[in-house]
Amino acid sequence: MKNAIVFGASGFIGSFLLGELLSSPDYAQVTAVVRHALPISHPKLKTLIADYDTLPALKDQIMADEVFIALGTTRKNTPDQRKYYEVDHDYPVLAAKIAKERGARAVFIVTSVGANAGSSTFYIRTKGETERDIIALGMEQTHIFRPSMLMGSRMEKRTLEKLLINTFSIVNPLLFSKKLKVYKGIEGRDVARAMVAAARKPVVKIKVYHWQDMQDLLRLG
Repeated sequence: MKNAIVFGASGFIGSFLLGELLSSPDYAQVTAVVRHALPISHPKLKTLIADYDTLPALKDQIMADEVFIALGTTRKNTPDQRKYYEVDHDYPVLAAKIAKERGARAVFIVTSVGANAGSSTFYIRTKGETERDIIALGMEQTHIFRPSMLMGSRMEKRTLEKLLINTFSIVNPLLFSKKLKVYKGIEGRDVARAMVAAARKPVVKIKVYHWQDMQDLLRLG
């Protein structure tokens, strides 16, 4: 049985991811690194309270075979670009680096469709730079998940996002070509399930998953 560590376990995908890992017979222990205590308890669950600044001090407690990263913020919650970059780039890279130093062999991270370190768009460039710098760590396996619109209900109210989700529900069936499928919306729970399914399958050193790849993982289990 393996040990896993999750960063972003209180977020939209991360909360589903934590549940999937805790219910999986593949894992003996799941460590969640969060800023605040989680409202759940489980015999497999170990919780560490930390953020970007305090994580290095907990290095000795970060031991896992696999590290799952679902960190991220929004421009609404984090309007300052420097802080946004810290959450979306610096923290994921630091988390993966420390996890590798402590024995993790594989990293699973959520970025975004179109991630490109050379993009002129801040959001897309940030995601691309995060991918680039995590790949550069040279883990035995690097799994990168690039969803488009994340479907499903969230705790926080996001009026514009709700409108976009409704739009994607209509548009999704029209995105049937291989080129367009990468833009299909996907349930947050399904991204989490695909990440855990990917951990059961040997892959090449670096694997990028778009919509169809995640659907294949879900179908094959």
